[in-house]
Amino acid sequence: MQNNNNLLTAIQMYDFYLYDLQLYLDTHPTCRNALAAFNKYRRLRSEAYELYAKKYGPLTPSQSSSEDCFEWAEGPWPWERSDG
Repeated sequence: MQNNNNLLTAIQMYDFYLYDLQLYLDTHPTCRNALAAFNKYRRLRSEAYELYAKKYGPLTPSQSSSEDCFEWAEGPWPWERSDG
């Protein structure tokens, strides 16, 4: 089971991989290996964001899921949350 800090680290890692792969794909748009890696890390990043939001609340403002209240503004901020 992943805790708050592990999920945040995983998300940062996936973001870095995706950005690095994006730069490579800008100049090698038909590289099958890079495309496969990009799609893999995009899926893993999406799953990590979804899991984080489910366990700890929204990580980004667009993940606020309540129709009655903008959860993002309620805090605590993602970096202030505990593993609880």
